[in-house]
Amino acid sequence: MIGENTVRVFLAGVNREPSERAMKSAVRSAVNSTTDFSWLSKGDAVFIKPALNSGNPYPATTHPIAIGTMIELLKEKGAGRVFVGDMSGIEHVKLSPSGVKGSSRRFMETSGIARAVRSAGGEIHFFEEAGWNAFYEDIPTVGSNWKNGLMMPNILREVEHIILMPRCSRHVIVGTTLGLKAVVGYWRTDTRLEYHRDASTLQEKTAEGNTVETLLKKQRLVVSAADQILTIYGPDEGYIFQPENGLVIASESVVAHDMVSLAWLIENRDNIPSLNKSSFRDRNRFYAMCANYYIVSKLGGWGTAIFSERLIKDYLNTVWDNRVLNHAYQVFGGQPKVILEAANDILPEDLKMRLGEMITRSV
Repeated sequence: MIGENTVRVFLAGVNREPSERAMKSAVRSAVNSTTDFSWLSKGDAVFIKPALNSGNPYPATTHPIAIGTMIELLKEKGAGRVFVGDMSGIEHVKLSPSGVKGSSRRFMETSGIARAVRSAGGEIHFFEEAGWNAFYEDIPTVGSNWKNGLMMPNILREVEHIILMPRCSRHVIVGTTLGLKAVVGYWRTDTRLEYHRDASTLQEKTAEGNTVETLLKKQRLVVSAADQILTIYGPDEGYIFQPENGLVIASESVVAHDMVSLAWLIENRDNIPSLNKSSFRDRNRFYAMCANYYIVSKLGGWGTAIFSERLIKDYLNTVWDNRVLNHAYQVFGGQPKVILEAANDILPEDLKMRLGEMITRSV
């Protein structure tokens, strides 16, 4: 019998350097194991949210083949328009009331995602191209650390469903960038400024950003291709590790997904060469704090940055050290009991068992 707070996460295995056919098969297996698409009515519009902080290829951004496969699946199940979009990081793209500097569209092209979207019959959408006023205010959970509502893109009001497709990566400021962290890509510049400026609760605000009404009502799936892992530094650069067995991770719960994705990141980080593990930029909290001050300066100027709060970066040791997840357990009604399920016969049983042990808190 499945308990009220029990959540299944499905894992499809892929061999090292899988072919396009193998990756597509793994994504289909993971997704079809997770949902029967009963939530999707014929003609419904769907928005797919990738990770597009930069224009760098996967795993610095979401796997193009995974996105293309998701679009194909949605179309086969009766979806109408399928949009794929994001707004890249402030170091690359800045939206203001007077205009835009930089281009998320260019990054989607160079990352390979745009071609995959078009080939699968999807449509591309970029929040900054619609302008400053193409956002609405959505409110996070009661008692959150946010002083203001979060400015979300209008297109989310125009679709019936949202699919989140992040990647498995380290992040120089937050510590990790998985599913929960991907919410930042929705936000207008003023929301991102509050997020980075009030940095003492940045991790908590990350979790709370996922509690806005739009996401609670419309987000159906979280799917990550993770046969390559950005194990240090991040989000755009770092040591890319390719294990012998890769994964596609899928769940209806972003919290459960991130527990497993973080365990997978930690496992693979433990297997990289020692020289890379000791990277100054990856491990040093002072460097992360300075990086956050720089981001605040890009968002609001150096005057704002000087008086912004100090960031304390999470260390990457165990799943239980992650402040984003620890706060997510609170705002989403408790830590879920995760049941790992194999979605295909390529997933090694011992790998599933190891990840299961890493996400089970010992008493």
